[in-house]
Parts: sequence; structure tokens; C-alpha cells
Amino acid sequence: MKGEVRFIGYVKKVKGEEAEIEILNEYREGLRGIEDFSHLIILYWFHLRDNEAERRTLLVFPKRHRVKIEKGVFACRSPSRPNPIGFCVVELLDVKEGILTVKGLDAFKDSPVIDIKPYLPETDSFPNAQTPEWVSD
Repeated sequence: MKGEVRFIGYVKKVKGEEAEIEILNEYREGLRGIEDFSHLIILYWFHLRDNEAERRTLLVFPKRHRVKIEKGVFACRSPSRPNPIGFCVVELLDVKEGILTVKGLDAFKDSPVIDIKPYLPETDSFPNAQTPEWVSD
């Protein structure tokens, strides 16, 4: 089985809660209609964690939570993981000449963008989803 990831753009600028994502010319046609959505799902590459040591990390202490017990990376949002893929829901503020201005992106400047998907409240939101107690701490 063969897989290949193609970066479609990069995080161009991060300033406070706002960020700019520049989409490469060859993928800009794929943005048609995106301005009609208020929120997007951004998949990006944790480029600062793309090394063998980080890719072999399977147990972590969740940093956003005060948990002193190691958890598996698949039970956390840790950037250290076999495939360093980030996922973030953002608010779309503007689209102009292949540049998306968004609010709430948790990526760094120069992070490669893998994909963009529209956020659909009827399928992407599960208000009654269950999480472990340590996530709420």
C-alpha cells in the first residue's frame, strides 16, 4: 500500500489569534465556494516534530491537562506521534487571492497545510460526546 501527502499551502503569518494560510497556486481553484462557510477544518503538518524520535513517541503526559499519568498519543492531541498531523477548527475571516485569514489556528508559521475541509455542524459536532475526566481538569 502506498500513501503520499501533498502540501497544499503553508501558514504564512500568525499574529495573536489570527493567522494567514497561503494556498499554493496549483490548488487555489479548490477554494471556490469556501467563502460561504464560517468555519473550516485545517489539517496541517507538525513540521517541528517531524523527526524519528518524535514519530516513535507513543506515550506522553498531556500538557494541557494536569495529569501525571502517561497516556497514549492516540488518546491525546500531542504533536509527537507516528504521523505528525495537526487538526484544528478555525473561523474563516477572509479569503483573498489564495490567502485565508482565519481565527483560532494552533499551528506555527511555516507549518505545511495538508488539507482544508468545511466545518459542517450537523456532522462535525457531537454535543453529547463522552471524554475521560482528565480531559476536563
